[in-house]
Amino acid sequence: MFPYKTSIQFDRNCSQALYLQLSNQIIQLIKNQTLVPNTKLPGTRTLAELLNVHRKTIVACYDELLLQGWVESIPKKGTYIHRNLPLLQHQRLDDTEILNLKTHSGFSFYKSTILGKKYSKKKNDSIYFDDGVSDGRLTPVDEIARTYRRISSKKSVFEHLSYGSTYGNDTLRGVLVNYLNTTRGLHITKENILITRGSQMGIWLSSQLLLQEDDVMVVGNTNYESANATFLYQKAKIEYVQVDEHGIKTDAIEKLCKRKQIKAVYVTSHHHHPTTVTLCAERRIHLLNLAKQFNFAIIEDDYDYDFNYNHAPILPLASHDVNGNVIYIGSVCKTVAPVFRIGYLIASKEFVDEAAKLRRFVDRQGDALLELTFADFIKSGDLDRHIRKVMKIYEQRRDLFCKLLKDELGSFFQFEIPKGGMAVWVKLRADYSWETISKFGKQYNLEIGNWRSYDNVKSRHNSIRIGFAAHNEKEIHELISRLKKTIKSVDANL
Repeated sequence: MFPYKTSIQFDRNCSQALYLQLSNQIIQLIKNQTLVPNTKLPGTRTLAELLNVHRKTIVACYDELLLQGWVESIPKKGTYIHRNLPLLQHQRLDDTEILNLKTHSGFSFYKSTILGKKYSKKKNDSIYFDDGVSDGRLTPVDEIARTYRRISSKKSVFEHLSYGSTYGNDTLRGVLVNYLNTTRGLHITKENILITRGSQMGIWLSSQLLLQEDDVMVVGNTNYESANATFLYQKAKIEYVQVDEHGIKTDAIEKLCKRKQIKAVYVTSHHHHPTTVTLCAERRIHLLNLAKQFNFAIIEDDYDYDFNYNHAPILPLASHDVNGNVIYIGSVCKTVAPVFRIGYLIASKEFVDEAAKLRRFVDRQGDALLELTFADFIKSGDLDRHIRKVMKIYEQRRDLFCKLLKDELGSFFQFEIPKGGMAVWVKLRADYSWETISKFGKQYNLEIGNWRSYDNVKSRHNSIRIGFAAHNEKEIHELISRLKKTIKSVDANL
């Protein structure tokens, strides 16, 4: 007789077949040692009557258990829990211990103190200081969706549904070559371009190929946090070089080169992250000459090339590179919306080939249909039309944000109006701290974010990056209002 009838429960509204529900529950009884090896199971007719199911359900269940190796069928004797099945080593746990098991692993692994940034879900009633992101509400979703549907409905779509090139979709590579040669003054072919899942993948691939333990990486003395984390994760030694109103100081880089072997310099030459300053022409040429002289790579992250309000975009270092020293990285994620993970890495053919080999083992290939969609989006001129539209809106938002910040809170903050990009570099008055602002801001649902990340070398410059592009005019007014209330609360508690 099967003594565990009460342990078996069927959900007849479930999409899973009854025989699979039963086999899974019997497996569970085996694992928790309620049914031990060499236990005889009831005959199919007997168990069918006990459980009030059709005999075929029991037959199918036993066949499934036999197929998986949990039971064995002995001719003229019956079906038994497999005699050679080892007992699963475990201990009886209460609910708290079970929850702890789901939280903590039963094995050791390497944890990083470098990759500490976590994504936190935003609350609807909170206003966040982001570091300069696009407004998803302006994304041309309908146009992109129509293009995606049209491409997906083609008879030839099936050739793009299997494994493809680790370099990215060939059509998009060709379109980007023409687009970037025209807009960025580059001189590349398809052999020089690898499609990535955004700029961060390009930074990661580059760091993997350039850096090993104790290799020297040069960055600005306040720099893009994710880039720093990527280089440190490679166990590289980071040398921080001062950044002023003309960009990273290349004279200081030259002095470093004479003392140490430098593997690479990371720059955001167009709008330095986070300070938004532009690397001047003199330093651009100097940096390229240093790269040639001392044989180091330049990782140029051109994350928001498209957004310029006071002048035409400044051509990247890559457009002047005649010696193959620049690895140029960019994406459409910032321009259109972060969810569309389309980026590119541009370098010499031999570097791109190696990056494509490495990419195979972390992300076999991109989304070919999405890449085809963006190839059409770029080629048709839709991307340029979108850029022109949002540039006008972001410029208005920049002007409003800067005006309100100056008029309402000018005695507390210093800043320069940025010539481009989607954020302002704001310095707080010395007798206040962002830690205090962050603490008191929470009572007004104002979230400052990780303000510590902007001071890599602990120089106490008391500045952070505040994005304006993702907030409409009403939200900008509300942001300034909450910031004003926060400072009043700080003053009241001093």
